[in-house]
Amino acid sequence: MASVAFHNVQKTYGEKVKVIHGITFDIQDGEFVVLVGPSGCGKSTLLRMLAGLEEISGGEILIDNKVINDLESKDRDIAMVFQSYALYPHMTVGENMAFSLRLRKADAKTTEERVAHAARILNLDKLLDRYPRELSGGQRQRVAMGRAIVRDPKVFLFDEPLSNLDAKLRVAMRAEIKALHQRLKTTTVYVTHDQIEAMTMADRIVVMHDGIVEQIGTPLELFDRPGNLFVAQFIGSPAMNVFKGHVHNGGVEGLGAHWPMPAITHSVSEGQAVHYGIRPTDWHLADSGVAAKVIVIEPTGAETELLLQIGDQRFTLVMHGRTQVQPNDTVHVQFDVAKAHLFDGQSEQRL
Repeated sequence: MASVAFHNVQKTYGEKVKVIHGITFDIQDGEFVVLVGPSGCGKSTLLRMLAGLEEISGGEILIDNKVINDLESKDRDIAMVFQSYALYPHMTVGENMAFSLRLRKADAKTTEERVAHAARILNLDKLLDRYPRELSGGQRQRVAMGRAIVRDPKVFLFDEPLSNLDAKLRVAMRAEIKALHQRLKTTTVYVTHDQIEAMTMADRIVVMHDGIVEQIGTPLELFDRPGNLFVAQFIGSPAMNVFKGHVHNGGVEGLGAHWPMPAITHSVSEGQAVHYGIRPTDWHLADSGVAAKVIVIEPTGAETELLLQIGDQRFTLVMHGRTQVQPNDTVHVQFDVAKAHLFDGQSEQRL
């Protein structure tokens, strides 16, 4: 196992296209860190620089306090699991898993023991003689993980490994990868654009946007206290409801209503432009409160999702159980002001 550190890491293509803008953060020994953000934010590029598959334009990357900028990928003692599985079709499962050890000229006994151990961990014992074409998507992904495990690396790297799987299998594989990390305790860096994956798997999440780090924290820290408007609307599903308003008489005026002021740590001035945020799960239907028109009702079984319109803006409300309300009904909603969020209208930073 090993620690990983990024010190002012930059990546530029050509002279003008800068995709990573001086990123700095540390990953502790044995930690599971997820890099998350929208497509094009630079998360896969950062992972590939750590893997040695992309050159670093500036700054330093360290593994175990040693700068690895100029080390070949094969000398970094990392193992990478790709989105596409990258299995050799002419090799059996066992041969695919053993391939990296054979390249290192490991003896046959060590290779056999490591492959058998990884196969037991991933429940691949009965599939070792099959070829990739004879496997399901989930089984192929487990083989790719097994190939990484047999190398016994200092750091595991995962580049959107579940993107090609169907929804049910993604949930199952999420649990498998998390259980694998809890068992092996190997430092893991995982890239995804799916914030649900990030929330359910990570010890800490690094939220990236346009080549910079917006915020780093545990899943619940980012959910409960997003540092800015981007993180607030990216973390959480469905996304946080946000509307514009201005500070007035100790509250916020917006959408034709007066909203109570949530707890804030910065001072605000009368008339200041702000963004007011409420998560869909923090609303509830009530006999009084803010009037809203029901647009769409989406029952999911245990929960019901309502699309509401207040003024000229639409909001999402998620409630437990079921409801008798119908589209075009007018309802009233209330929320826990302690769970509301306020962001500056200009900087979009949390207040």
